Amino acid sequence: MALPLEGWYTDPYARHDARWMSQGRPTALVRDGDVESQDPAPDEPFTVTPIRLGLDGSPSDLRRADDAERETAPESPVDAAWDASGDRMA
Repeated sequence: MALPLEGWYTDPYARHDARWMSQGRPTALVRDGDVESQDPAPDEPFTVTPIRLGLDGSPSDLRRADDAERETAPESPVDAAWDASGDRMA
């Protein structure tokens, strides 16, 4: 039994470098080089067979497009020292 396509695949519509597939269906999440964007999947048959990308085991192909919005910059050592002293002025 074949598992449904899940993850980054070459764009089956040949419009972008890659398209995220979820439960065997193409999503609007696309990638060109390192840039992710949205492009709704057209309501038409695939023009090429999608090929799985990111087989090197890196977690980067499992990241969500909005992960960068949730990441915070690491606190600088100076800020950490001020916070620890309790003398920081706002």
